[in-house]
Amino acid sequence: MEPTENQSLNSNAAPSALLAQNVAAVAQLEAAERARLSASERFSDVVARAAGTGWFAALHVAWFAVWIAWNSELVRGWRPFDPLPFAFLTLIVSLEAIFLSIFVLISQNSLTRLSERRAQLDLQINLLAEQESSKTVALLERIAQQLHVPVPEDPCDSELASPTDIRDVVSTLEGVQPGETQRVAKSAKGVAGNDPKPKFERPRRG
Repeated sequence: MEPTENQSLNSNAAPSALLAQNVAAVAQLEAAERARLSASERFSDVVARAAGTGWFAALHVAWFAVWIAWNSELVRGWRPFDPLPFAFLTLIVSLEAIFLSIFVLISQNSLTRLSERRAQLDLQINLLAEQESSKTVALLERIAQQLHVPVPEDPCDSELASPTDIRDVVSTLEGVQPGETQRVAKSAKGVAGNDPKPKFERPRRG
């Protein structure tokens, strides 16, 4: 009996246990990071989020329109309290811009720390994955030797089987100028394209 369309959609929508575990772990890390924020940082985040909304801009448009109409004698019976050139309004807007900039900078600093922590986490995970890959390549080489499987010689095999030293990677990147990065990449690609592909030989049956 073939599954129906709804059943297939439900099976695809249901997350796996490993995916749910990873999402829960990331959510716990995010919650722990937010719990370490100070009161000023939390208040700055609230102000920064509110300042980036449409209703905040609409509120200012309405405020400025009423203020200018009131103090420009456009409406009869409204006595101006801040005539042209609206010095009091300029003072209020300038103070608002100063404090709003401070709150946004505080919020950006907290986001920068969170981004740096995520980058460190990505780096550590990538290093662990690279070490696991190196161990896997070395293990496959030993298995091929034990089974006497003919493997074409490749000078990159020894490099792939050995762990990568991040100090060598950093020193190599620092030795290349920013403008020379694309040139080095193109030259390396050209050299790789000119290399003949190794041919796999089948073992002869005795």
